[in-house]
Amino acid sequence: MSSAVRVTQPQNSLSFDIHGLVAVQVEPGTPGEAQLRDMLSPFVGDSLAAKRLRVGADYSSFADQSRAEDAYRYTDRSLFIPEDRVQVVQTDDGYRVEGRGELLTAVIPLLDRLCVQEKTAMVHAAIVDYGGAGVLLPAWGGVGKTSTVAKLLALPEVGFMADDWGFLSSDGTLLSYAKPMFIKPHHREIYPELFQGSRKPLAPGWLTPTISQLATAVHPVIVRYPRTASFTRRWSPEHRMVHPEEVFGAERVSSRAPVQLAMFLERYGGDDAELEQASLEWMTSRIVGNFHSELPMVSRRLVEALGATGLVPLQDHFGEKAAVVRAALQGVPCWRLRLPSSWSADRASDLVCQVVRSKLDR
Repeated sequence: MSSAVRVTQPQNSLSFDIHGLVAVQVEPGTPGEAQLRDMLSPFVGDSLAAKRLRVGADYSSFADQSRAEDAYRYTDRSLFIPEDRVQVVQTDDGYRVEGRGELLTAVIPLLDRLCVQEKTAMVHAAIVDYGGAGVLLPAWGGVGKTSTVAKLLALPEVGFMADDWGFLSSDGTLLSYAKPMFIKPHHREIYPELFQGSRKPLAPGWLTPTISQLATAVHPVIVRYPRTASFTRRWSPEHRMVHPEEVFGAERVSSRAPVQLAMFLERYGGDDAELEQASLEWMTSRIVGNFHSELPMVSRRLVEALGATGLVPLQDHFGEKAAVVRAALQGVPCWRLRLPSSWSADRASDLVCQVVRSKLDR
């Protein structure tokens, strides 16, 4: 890794330190400031990281940008996507993200890219510290990651690390991302205390899939308007935002742990759960592909545009990340657990916990 330098912050800017790997700086007046503050809240503070990701509202001017029809404009070090009102500028130490929309959708893939350059990959997974052993549970959305975390945290020796996004370093270290959890109606039996008292009302469980599909459909439009995006994130009837330390207590949040078990979770159309051993290459491919496919459409479009214009060639974007994941999981037991889609989150998470305990309680 490159040597650390102190980041100079403009007055009143927000600064975040992503595990000492990347410094994120959000300038005053940035339209997406509220969303970034929410989603990066576990990392608030000054940073000594050499890699920097700056976020601001003002566009840099590039008179010589080439045009890819109407999709985007670019130079060797800049990319502007008119539809999303976002521009990415490559700097000597990272990137600058500029625009008027919800810039979180541009920040996440670029944060991942900078972390990969520091030999760490972002993953879409539930992660817990099981008595000093890191457990990595990558999965598609809706499989039961948040429910499983709650069941595992019922054990006194388990610490929370992530229920959605986290970090995996090439040396085999799992790093936490204790961002707000999104609690949905089907979590009522698992997190009953979160449904007590006067809180934001949630739609009934049977209506959640419809609302979720609608939210997915309108998201590319909403991200152009940061205030609307912030409102919908906080007040959508699909979910509640709750910080992990409010649920489990700050003392139950772990920062890092060596990965000792990796188990990819899937739902399928069968009647019984199926557990099978997975190869290192299979798990590496699934983790890299799963993270990318679970990004918002706007984020995936940015990755595609960066690749098409040569700012971040796609073979580098995916190949270098795969190399980090592969190195991290050398010698780690890898499994694939398929769960019937007919099972409730409560039942599915019970089995996941049972399997995790059977693999580690030896």
